[in-house]
Amino acid sequence: MKRRTFIRDLGLGSMMLATGAPNVWGKDRLRETVKLTILHTNDTHSRMEPFDSGRYEGLGGVVARAAKIEQIRAEEDWVLLLDAGDIFQGTPYFNFFEGEVEIKAMTAMQYDAATIGNHDFDLGLEGFDKQLKHANFPFVIANYDFSDTLLDQKTQPYQIFEHSDIKVGVMGLGIELEGLVLPALYGGTRYMDPIEVANKTARFLKKEAACDYVVVLSHLGYQYREDKYVSDRILAKESEEIDLIIGGHTHTFLEEPEILGNKNGRPIILNQVGWAGIMLGKIDILFERGSSRKCLSCKPIMIGG
Repeated sequence: MKRRTFIRDLGLGSMMLATGAPNVWGKDRLRETVKLTILHTNDTHSRMEPFDSGRYEGLGGVVARAAKIEQIRAEEDWVLLLDAGDIFQGTPYFNFFEGEVEIKAMTAMQYDAATIGNHDFDLGLEGFDKQLKHANFPFVIANYDFSDTLLDQKTQPYQIFEHSDIKVGVMGLGIELEGLVLPALYGGTRYMDPIEVANKTARFLKKEAACDYVVVLSHLGYQYREDKYVSDRILAKESEEIDLIIGGHTHTFLEEPEILGNKNGRPIILNQVGWAGIMLGKIDILFERGSSRKCLSCKPIMIGG
């Protein structure tokens, strides 16, 4: 498959994030393009129902999210639905059903892939493993080595999705568990440096697997006051072949994605949509055959309210 270059106009406004932008090229040009819509969540934390009080009253809930996802799927040709971790913990649903309801809801919404957050270890490896049978989507995590645990070969470092000759690689990255999660809960899980693993995996996806686009589902956190903690912003600046980082862990509401330069000065998109399913991230990517790809629109969608 012929390699494609990635060009994004950074000069006008918010990186030309105009919804409906493909129409400016006309019908003949459109026949040469493929559009991918990425929908994403993070840190949903067992929030199955909308908030019934407080600042988020009426927002969130899986019923409203599922309806919005169904609507977008009906409107778009190619949609990927992804999650950046911390599916578990936060409401009585988790206390009573131990994650079963959350995973079954994601299966019903037809998630394509998810990564693992620190709270997904809250009932230990056994608790997480118990719910895997309810998932019809893969958990991708490249920097946790589960080979000495009961999760051995039950997760995968990446997943490749293909549509109309376009290949998209999606990998997962998790936060360091030591000092954050009780050792008894993650057992023999071995943490590997996320920057090193991400660059190695992305290089493989681009160079050997011939992916046109590489997405990271990251539970590293958006940024920290101390740079000694690896964050999405640090990962972006140290990366080489990653195109998009979908983040989690820090519950950061970004009104629009941030664009940073990677290690080679090329643009990389970072996005995160808070927590509790209050927002659904939506990113439209245009793949133009033999020429360029652009982020057409990157506006989060409020759920409920």
